[in-house]
Amino acid sequence: MDTEPEGTRFMTATSTTACQSCGMPIESGPYCHHCVDGTGALQDFETRFERMVGWQQRRDPSASREALESATLDYLATMPAWRDHPRVTAR
Repeated sequence: MDTEPEGTRFMTATSTTACQSCGMPIESGPYCHHCVDGTGALQDFETRFERMVGWQQRRDPSASREALESATLDYLATMPAWRDHPRVTAR
């Protein structure tokens, strides 16, 4: 006799957290593979900022650079890795 509740037999317990730099879901560590360099260290702010602005620009090609930078800084202010960075706090 099967004692498992229906629909739970193939469920697996995976826990995800968010990258502290960009918010992307990750399974382990503080940062996703997009936010680290080849050694696993967090990329410098300017590199990460430019890549995130570029991502925003691909999502909204008609937005001005100024608007994209502002939106990116606003978002980075919510990320633990960057919320105290001088460029973010100066916005």
